Amino acid sequence: MHAKLLAARDQVLARNPGEIEFHQAVDEVFESLGPVMDRHPEFVEAAVLERLCEPERQIIFRVPWTDDSGKVQINRGFRVEYNSALGPYKGGLRFHPSVYLGIVKFLGFEQIFKNALTGMPIGGGKGGSDFDPRGRSDAEVMRFCQSFMTELYRHIGEYTDVPAGDIGVGGREIGYLFGQYKRITNRYESGVLTGKGLSWGGSLVRPEATGYGTVLFANEMAKTRGRSIEGRRVVVSGSGNVAIYAIAKAQQLGAQVVACSDSSGYVVDEDGIDLDLLRQVKEVERGRLKDYALRRGSAVAYVEGGSVWDVDAEVALPCATQNELGETAAVRLVKAGVKVVAEGANMPSTPEAVAVFQKAGVLFGPGKAANAGGVATSALEMQQNASRDSWTFEHTEERLSEIMVGIHDRCAATAEEYGQPGNYVLGANIAGFVKVAKAMLAQGLI
Repeated sequence: MHAKLLAARDQVLARNPGEIEFHQAVDEVFESLGPVMDRHPEFVEAAVLERLCEPERQIIFRVPWTDDSGKVQINRGFRVEYNSALGPYKGGLRFHPSVYLGIVKFLGFEQIFKNALTGMPIGGGKGGSDFDPRGRSDAEVMRFCQSFMTELYRHIGEYTDVPAGDIGVGGREIGYLFGQYKRITNRYESGVLTGKGLSWGGSLVRPEATGYGTVLFANEMAKTRGRSIEGRRVVVSGSGNVAIYAIAKAQQLGAQVVACSDSSGYVVDEDGIDLDLLRQVKEVERGRLKDYALRRGSAVAYVEGGSVWDVDAEVALPCATQNELGETAAVRLVKAGVKVVAEGANMPSTPEAVAVFQKAGVLFGPGKAANAGGVATSALEMQQNASRDSWTFEHTEERLSEIMVGIHDRCAATAEEYGQPGNYVLGANIAGFVKVAKAMLAQGLI
């Protein structure tokens, strides 16, 4: 790591002990920024990095609610409003037992650069709770969301902080959250949340956007080597929203998606994943991949546990969760001939895995670039809300495609400018950082 960055990095670790994921996200960015510090000494003098690593605001609150048996439950809620140099804080809410402050800070830190890369006027933030919606009734989820919003509402607004969904927060949860916000504030402020239902302020393409965008980015990377992803063998981790729509877009582009996973195991379907059946099982029935395999019968292989990265692929799309793809899996994928890796989840590849891919010359798209389609379309939803307008699916998808191509080209050009062509990690980190840093300098010592 560049000498000028070591002191700032050590300060971050000392001030945020035990937050492993946050430390990893900071290190990943800092490793890229040495050339920027040499070229822009004003960033060092103004302590831009030190300020950027300290959130503007960290909110932690109690969320009491009652379950269906009448028992009182207590969860913890978080919102980290990280950086507003480019616009109101923007980033999802995650409801999952693993959520703690370090996870939310890592996600919020990543969000700063991701949002900057979209070219949209949005800052970075993230939030959530250690509440687990799995296995809970609709009534329990509603009561939790209402309690959560009863505290959160005072911190958000269309010009202040605009949350969206993430793991564990889909259309159902956004609906309950929005309803409570409207009830408390007595305002129909559509732009305060994104990922809303189509009949009450949502945007077409928003459910598809993260998965679609990841594949569009992968396709742009592949084209720099003279061949798109058409006809290529693809493996996707996860089977939630992002994974489902990554599979859909890859199939639209002519790729052969043969495997996907959930927390219990993975399926290999050599004839190609049956997307209609997968959506029925996961989205409608909220079932498991084991149910998908049972209905497909002998056409598929279901593997309990294990790693989906044991399946050979030319294109790998990690779309599940952080640090799911480690060094051993990366080595195996490289030996099997993987050519393109694009992250649909946030930081799903460990630093060791990223190093393996880069050393082998694999095209690697980091999450802050490859999965930015979701937040970009959220910003498009905000535009439609502000203008009281509603765009067609075709128009919105075209805008998403333009944004993803723009992100790819921006990352590629920046990597080229700094002497490392094809290094999308460096390109994404530097392009996002420089944009935010210049805005911070222009706004004074804040």
